[in-house]
Amino acid sequence: MKVYADNAATTKMSRTAIDAMLPYLDKFYGNPSSLYSIGQEAAEAMQNARETMARCLGCEAREITFTSGGSEADNQAIISAAVLGEKKGKKHIISTAFEHHAVLHTLNRLEKQGFEITLLDVHENGVVTPEEVASAIRDDTCLVTIMYANNEIGTIQPIAGIGEVCKKKGVLFHTDAVQAAGHLHIDVKAQNIDMLTLSAHKFHGPKGIGALYARRGIPLTNIIEGGAQERGKRAGTENVASIVSMAAAFEEACDHIDENAKKISALRDKLIDGLSKIPHSVLNGDREQRLPGNVNFCFEGIEGESLLLLLDQKGISASSGSACTSGSLDPSHVLLAIGRPHEIAHGSLRLTLCEWNTEEEVDYMLQVIPEVVSYLRSISPIWRDLAANKKQFIL
Repeated sequence: MKVYADNAATTKMSRTAIDAMLPYLDKFYGNPSSLYSIGQEAAEAMQNARETMARCLGCEAREITFTSGGSEADNQAIISAAVLGEKKGKKHIISTAFEHHAVLHTLNRLEKQGFEITLLDVHENGVVTPEEVASAIRDDTCLVTIMYANNEIGTIQPIAGIGEVCKKKGVLFHTDAVQAAGHLHIDVKAQNIDMLTLSAHKFHGPKGIGALYARRGIPLTNIIEGGAQERGKRAGTENVASIVSMAAAFEEACDHIDENAKKISALRDKLIDGLSKIPHSVLNGDREQRLPGNVNFCFEGIEGESLLLLLDQKGISASSGSACTSGSLDPSHVLLAIGRPHEIAHGSLRLTLCEWNTEEEVDYMLQVIPEVVSYLRSISPIWRDLAANKKQFIL
């Protein structure tokens, strides 16, 4: 059996997204900046897509800027807030220790430019509270940037509460919603979100396309200079086919959020219950405040890389953390942020499901994963020392 259980890394394009894209690779191929009819047809399709994205997010179409994906959008949102803050003499930014690297690396760069960065503790359950955000805000704070849902352990943050705090304090609030968009209900106005980023390939759209919502009145700083596309804030001929495809995928995902979440959550809970029976294992992140399809475990005494390779041989595609850092030998910064020791963090497994996964696939994973964990422990000198009481178990 083949099981794809790495939907947090990327999703398969839906038929809806593919069908929406194809005409703009063939028939309607014009440059949307052109004045002749074939170009204006492309421009109209792009505007319709912008309106669809805005409707799903609860904002205005002119507040949507199309980007190459979540990383670019995160960069533009954070740098824009920093530039605006610096003009006002405010150079303090609040975030968390387990953000995506698109956020953390951008903050590192700003720190070298004289900004002060406060990274809030996310605790063992992987959740930060609005009260902690409120306590960290200072007179010189120009931005709070906290992800909507974590890409590794799936924990959902109290975004509306954080947004309310930031609005009361007069501080811009950005959220990286790459993992949440299309899977959770989002209303940027009701939740007091000033800027939000998303990426199409996380909800069955194409790779290489994303969007930045920025509330009207927030001046965006250009990351890419050149032409006057996207109201002069993102140069480069627009990827019309992918933009149209993303909007179709997003609309479909948002229209089916509740029914998809109900199905996926049931599969997730069955998987969590089954894997919890493996001795010396632990679920990472809050059991309740997590994405419908996210399952993240640590198994003591094994290496995550070996686990992934053996699962792949059994037909199961999974990961041990973020796809963006899969080439790194370092333990997950997310797991370290919630207090997992290095030796435990190395033995992690992330399984992320979508509405196309089945109960039969979950049953198969619950058969295979305990067998593979047991095998890896049987050949591990670390496990032998633990079993012989030469070392103490942590989990």
